[in-house]
Amino acid sequence: MSSTPVDERQALLSKSNTVVLVQEYGTASSSGASTPSVIKPNTSRADLIWILGGLWSAVFLGALDTTIVATLVSPIGSYFEKSHQASYLGTSYLLSVCCFTPLYGRLSDIMGRKGAMLLALSLFGIGTLLCGMANSMEFLIFARAVAGMGGGGVMTVSSISVTDIIPLKQRGLYQGLANILFGLGSGIGGPVGGWINDTLGWRAAFLIQIPILILSAIVIMFKVNIKLPETQQTTRQKLARIDYAGSFTLVISVGSLLLGLSLKTGEDLEWSSPIVIGLLCLSGAFAVAFVSVEAKWAPEPVMPLRILTMRTPFFVALSNFCVSANAFAMLYNVPLYFSAVRLNSASEAGLHLLPNAIAVSCGSVFAGWIMRKTGKLYWLTLSSAIGVLLSAFLISSWKESTHRFHLWFDIVFGGFGMSSLITSTLIALIASVDKKDYAVATGISYLFRTTGQVLGVSLSGALIQAVLVSSLRKGIQGPDAERIIQNIRHSTAVIPTLEPTLRDVAIQSYQRALTTVFTCQVVLAFLLVLCCTPIEENPLPSAHLPILIVYKF
Repeated sequence: MSSTPVDERQALLSKSNTVVLVQEYGTASSSGASTPSVIKPNTSRADLIWILGGLWSAVFLGALDTTIVATLVSPIGSYFEKSHQASYLGTSYLLSVCCFTPLYGRLSDIMGRKGAMLLALSLFGIGTLLCGMANSMEFLIFARAVAGMGGGGVMTVSSISVTDIIPLKQRGLYQGLANILFGLGSGIGGPVGGWINDTLGWRAAFLIQIPILILSAIVIMFKVNIKLPETQQTTRQKLARIDYAGSFTLVISVGSLLLGLSLKTGEDLEWSSPIVIGLLCLSGAFAVAFVSVEAKWAPEPVMPLRILTMRTPFFVALSNFCVSANAFAMLYNVPLYFSAVRLNSASEAGLHLLPNAIAVSCGSVFAGWIMRKTGKLYWLTLSSAIGVLLSAFLISSWKESTHRFHLWFDIVFGGFGMSSLITSTLIALIASVDKKDYAVATGISYLFRTTGQVLGVSLSGALIQAVLVSSLRKGIQGPDAERIIQNIRHSTAVIPTLEPTLRDVAIQSYQRALTTVFTCQVVLAFLLVLCCTPIEENPLPSAHLPILIVYKF
């Protein structure tokens, strides 16, 4: 083995098809620095394409599923006559993602990148299959939670794996390329999901994902081989390092908060209800317990406080939370606006997400190109946050007289800014920590993103129901008023069938409720701009991240 020192600027794949092992492996699972080595396994550029293709096909599936479900929330709620519970389809999935995402950073070290990705795809596939077979809203919500157990891992392990093999300065560009597939999945998920619902029924929108999922798993099984440095620890010792207590206390805290707010707004319980008070107190208690576990007892915490006490990681985490909450609230509520206020079909409502998906792809690629060309990201990040703010402001001003151009393209600024910001802040985070913390830092980023996503969907849904009920009760009077109100809440499909006066009240009530949510998103986007301001400008080295890559074909 050559003892020649490895130049950190050396390309990942040289002309001699050599893959370099850098001595400082970047996770806490390593047993120490390893000796620099050079492996020559007859690789080619096509090999790298296969690896990225296998990983990114899974990302495509995750994006496709997200927008399919966002588009079908209203039709599914109407099908089961439980539209007031429809937001739980997003909440259950994202809460499960929030719970399991932190574990995948550790599992990818223990099981290997391939093993962790296949586990994630298996859970995601089982959950998606169960969704297509669901015979009740409650079972469908449960199935979405099962899918979320894998969905979080798909995104996290894919990101960690790409970070392993791509030079940091080029990482943003490759993130942009990944987001092209993410944007493609997001773009076709809405209109295709709506079209499938209108022609074959909503169940087919879930079942059609299974063949693609199987193909993705096959590619990953045979083409993705990333070998981690050997350690002296047994599997039992590795499993003992997982922060079970931290993950448990986090999900109980977030879950109790969401359930308490949902019962208050969706089931018309009072704030003084013992159930609501108990759930909110339980949430606070477990939040304190989570912080205590992470600070004092967790052997390898899912949210290391030592990293969050650093300036850039802290504000990157907050900005990721804000932009994710804003983006997912928009993702679920814009189709609802076109279904309940504009009375569009599911396919038409989903089609309005297409410009956003295209913008997501372009924004991420643009951010990657800028960072690769300039090696800087501060002003890129700040301007991206301002784009999100502009989009939120424009959407909050939608009304009956709004021109169709705005209804189609106001969302573009938010999609472009969100994807650009997610890309640049991930690079800012990685560039601000030591190599040994790369995987953990990536996990923190996804933890705050998923927490933002689940709170964005659930809290916006709760707020919509609260304002909607209040507005409907003011506009609809008489002996049958409560029955009509419940029908409108439970199924947006009944709105076009109402007599003109009641239909106008229902449309205006949904308009008022959604405008309230969109206005709150303006405030959230403003906080996003403030959170991006303190992020530091760190140099972006060209060296590839420390990992041993072994290709087996």
